[in-house]
Amino acid sequence: MPGLGTEQQIALIYQQESRRILATLIRLLGDFELAEEALQEAFSAAVTQWRNDGIPEQPRAWLISTGRFKAIDKLRRDQRFRELLPTLGDLTEEAAAPNARAIEDDQLRLIFTCCHPALAEPARIALTLREVCGMTTEQIAQAFLQPTSTLAQRIVRAKKKIRQARIPFEIPETTQMTERLDAVLQVIYLVFNEGYFCSSGDALINGKLMDEALRLARQLVRYVQHTEAQGLLALLLFQHSRHHARLSNDGRLLTLEAQNRELWDPAQIQEADTLLREILPRADIGRFTLQAAIAGLHADVKSYAQTDWREILAFYDLLLQRHPSPVVALNRAVVVSKLSGPQAAIELIQELNCSQTLSDYRFFHVFHADLLRQLGDTVAAEQSYRRALTLTPQDSERTYLHEQLNELLTSN
Repeated sequence: MPGLGTEQQIALIYQQESRRILATLIRLLGDFELAEEALQEAFSAAVTQWRNDGIPEQPRAWLISTGRFKAIDKLRRDQRFRELLPTLGDLTEEAAAPNARAIEDDQLRLIFTCCHPALAEPARIALTLREVCGMTTEQIAQAFLQPTSTLAQRIVRAKKKIRQARIPFEIPETTQMTERLDAVLQVIYLVFNEGYFCSSGDALINGKLMDEALRLARQLVRYVQHTEAQGLLALLLFQHSRHHARLSNDGRLLTLEAQNRELWDPAQIQEADTLLREILPRADIGRFTLQAAIAGLHADVKSYAQTDWREILAFYDLLLQRHPSPVVALNRAVVVSKLSGPQAAIELIQELNCSQTLSDYRFFHVFHADLLRQLGDTVAAEQSYRRALTLTPQDSERTYLHEQLNELLTSN
């Protein structure tokens, strides 16, 4: 990291490595809160010591060892030491020196620990997003459409359950893998989505979260020979391949139709295509593989005009049949609008939302406004755009919606 001062380098190491360091500290210490304290203590020590001695050759290993021994020193003076002693294992310095492969494995171990079936599914996902991926409680609450206080309590209870039930910090055996794998896949998918389309703030894209989700998906595929794990990796590769084209030079959101496909990453598309060709003929394909097939149909044509909407509709029909949800049905309606026009899609989404299931889902109102605009119903389209704006905390998306609204009002 040439050109950066010591404190800037430490800040960069924290940004890049803190979640992996935390995962290893949780394994070594057997306690979430203690590991989080140890992580902060280690970085505080690094600021003081590295300023004088320089940054060590293996800063991650140094931080893990320092954090662990600071936690043990604290516990020696604390009642909790006797409670946690059986989980700490060998307290020697040699035992605290982690190797690179163990550190990489620790984050995957932590995901499977957080996704243990003893925890309720919402708690599994919320805990993993917070502890493994470093998402804030506010970001998770946005993703779940729930109050921040509710999510915070859920995370605290999940940590307590892991400690009290002595849930092992390990990647489960093959016989136990299936009951946890769905939650693990969902977590990685949600992390990627939060990076691909941030739920709030002034930045639309969080490349760090996208890269982290892609790394975890690759790591999972190395451990688990499972169709949906490979399907998820293919899906993330297709989506990641076009993230550089999703914003204009001045930071405005660009639709798929407006994107410069020369900016898409052909190597990632080719890797995803190879994966998809291998798994698509299998009988056990699920929602991630089907979504990857849809993403592949977008990625494999040179222009928006060449999009094979009929083939995409066939995959959406299959996806809706096997994994029905209002969001899948809404996305299918978008494809219907391309094939049969806005009126056919309007009828579909009105029927879909007859029970108000999607009334607080902003993308429903954005799509509804676009359809009404195509049909020339300016008044109703304006109402839908304004409803979408009330539901949109994301600054870039709000800018896009204001532009659409202004174009609608000035063209009439």
